[in-house]
Formats: sequence, structure tokens, C-alpha cells
Amino acid sequence: MRHHGGRGARGRHRIGPGRWGVRARVERFVEPAVLLLLRERRAHGYELLDALPDLTGDARVDMGNLYRVLRALEEDGLVQSEWEAGVPGPAKRTYELTPEGRRLLDEWATALGRSRERIDSFLERYEGG
Repeated sequence: MRHHGGRGARGRHRIGPGRWGVRARVERFVEPAVLLLLRERRAHGYELLDALPDLTGDARVDMGNLYRVLRALEEDGLVQSEWEAGVPGPAKRTYELTPEGRRLLDEWATALGRSRERIDSFLERYEGG
């Protein structure tokens, strides 16, 4: 039996008697957000970490998760990185989008547009009833 105060499947949790907290989120949204930021300019991991909350809506993005996403994107040829030496402080890895990464970003934008249409349709029906 599940404890009533815990997080439910599907992003909902009970916040009190007859009251629910719902977190509507797009799964794996960090990936398209990273791709978009890298389309705008090359960046270090910490720069991405600072910029991601504005796109994801999360107050804080987990650094370990970000580096796992970057590593997976690089393994798939969607981003490439290089060590940038000669800057003050320790050498930093700089990431940039590849042409294949741009194509994936286009696919994400198309898929998110379809999701937005479904959400708009839901909200219109909700507000109409």
C-alpha cells in the first residue's frame, strides 16, 4: 500500500484531504533544451547548467543528469566536445551541436508542437465545459 503523502505515478501527489499537487512535465525535456542552447552557441557544462532552468521550468537541474545527457548525445554524434585550454582556471570541455544534432532538434520541435496541439485541445475542452 502506497503512503498518501508520496509522489504518485504520472506526476501527481496528494497534498491534503481531497487535494492533489500535479506536476505536468515533459519527460526527457533536458535533451531538447540542451540541443536548443547549443544551437544558440557553444557552451561549457556549467553554462548549460545555469541556462537550463529557464527552459525546463525546474528550479535546479541535476549536474550528474546533465553530464549523462551530454555524454549520450556525444556518443550518438549529436554534439561534439573539445577541451578548451588556455583559459583562466582548469581546462573546460566545450560542447557544440553537430548537423545531426540540429536535425534531432528539428524533430523535437515537431514532436513538441504536436504535444502542444493536444494540450491546447485538452485545455479548450476543459475551459468549455
